[in-house]
Amino acid sequence: MGYLWEQLSIDPNWTQSLVLHLVQIWTTWIKTPLDILLVLALTYMVLVIIGERRTLWIVRGFIILMVAAAISSRLQLNLLSFVLNNLVIGSAVAMAVILQSEFRRFLEQLGKGEIRQLFQPYRQIIPKPDSVIDEIVDAVKELSQNRTGALMILETSGPIDERDFSVPGVKINAEVSKELLQTIFQTSTLLHDGALLIRASRIMAAGVILPLSDRTASRQLGTRHRAAMGITERVENCVCVVVSEETGSISLAEKGTLNRPLTSSKLKELLQARFSQTVEREPVAPDLRNLGRQLLSKAVGLVLRLLRLPSSASREKK
Repeated sequence: MGYLWEQLSIDPNWTQSLVLHLVQIWTTWIKTPLDILLVLALTYMVLVIIGERRTLWIVRGFIILMVAAAISSRLQLNLLSFVLNNLVIGSAVAMAVILQSEFRRFLEQLGKGEIRQLFQPYRQIIPKPDSVIDEIVDAVKELSQNRTGALMILETSGPIDERDFSVPGVKINAEVSKELLQTIFQTSTLLHDGALLIRASRIMAAGVILPLSDRTASRQLGTRHRAAMGITERVENCVCVVVSEETGSISLAEKGTLNRPLTSSKLKELLQARFSQTVEREPVAPDLRNLGRQLLSKAVGLVLRLLRLPSSASREKK
C-alpha cells in the first residue's frame, strides 16, 4: 500500500495510467453488467407488484415499446425514435393510472424501507368458510323455490377490479347471511335487478351491472345468465351463481361456461370443491430463491456441456 502511494506522489504518468485503467475496467467489465443487473431487478420488481397475469400483457407491451425505442435510437432513425419515445412516455402515464393500487403498495413499501418485500411475490388469500357456503346455498334454495331471480358473484383468488363492471353498484360491506341475500333480491327492493358481489364472508356491493357475453346462447337463457357468462369470461378469479326468474333453475358460471340446471345439493358440492382448499393468487413473478436455483442449475448444465463432462443424471442412468 505504501509503494502505491509513493508511485502516485512521484510519477504523475503512472497515476494517470492507473486512472485510465480503472476507467477502462469500469466501462468494459462493470458498467454494462451492472446496468443489465439493475434493469433485470427493476423488471422483476414490476412483475412482483403486478400480482396477476392479466395485467402482464400491458407490461409486456410497454417493454416492447421501450426496446423498440432503444433500437431506433441506436440506428439513428430520428423520426421513428421520436414517435416511440413519446409513446413510451404516454404508456408510462397510462400504466401509472391503470396500476395505481399496485404502485401505491410499491411506494408504501419503499417508503417504509421494506426493500426485501419488494422482491417477494404478492399472494392474497380469500377463504370461503363452510358456513358462508351454507348461507349462500340456503338462500339460493329459497329463491329458487319462490322463483325469485338472483345473480351472485363470488370472488375466488383476489379482488375484482371495478373497471370490469359496467356499473360498480352500491357499497354494502355486510356479513353474508341467508336473510340478507333473500331480502336484497326481492322485487320490491331497489337493488334486486343487479348482481351481488361477495368477497370472502362479506357482501361488498349490490346492484352491480355486468357486461353481457357476446356468445350465442340458448333462448332459454336470460340477461342474468348472459351477464354471468360475460363477467366470468372477462375475469378468471370469480364464479357466478344464477337463479332464473322464469323457471327457478340454478346455474353456476365459471370461465364463460354455464353448469345448469343444478340442485341446491349439487351447487353446495361444487362450491365446496371450488373453495375447499385455500386459494392463492398465482404470482406473475416466480420466487426469487427458486429462480436463482433454476438459473444456477441451468448454468451448471451449460458448463458441463461445454466441458463435455457427464452430468449426474447421465451417471445415474448408467
